[in-house]
Amino acid sequence: MNQAMQKRIDRIVDLLDSKKAEDIQVFDLHDKEYLTQAVVLATTLGDKHTLALLDYLKEDLKPAGETFAAIEEGEQWTVVDLGDIMIHLMTPEYRAKYNLEEFLDSLGKRES
Repeated sequence: MNQAMQKRIDRIVDLLDSKKAEDIQVFDLHDKEYLTQAVVLATTLGDKHTLALLDYLKEDLKPAGETFAAIEEGEQWTVVDLGDIMIHLMTPEYRAKYNLEEFLDSLGKRES
């Protein structure tokens, strides 16, 4: 991952951390067969916190030059598409149900 990308991801992680998101993980997918170069995954404290985190991301990242290509917004799971970075904000129940970590970890691995 290049330095500019890492700086953008650090900004996202720092913001989410400062706003009480939990279990924040970053997946570097730039050399994997996936539609984006990186994924930031964070657990929220609940439905309203998920929506509040989206607002914080918009307030902080848009003035910094980030372009929001798409937002899939719900109370329990919100996905922000920045083009080369995807941010998944999920309630604990949705994060456990969908287990994206396992899927993202498996990308690029070939079965023998």
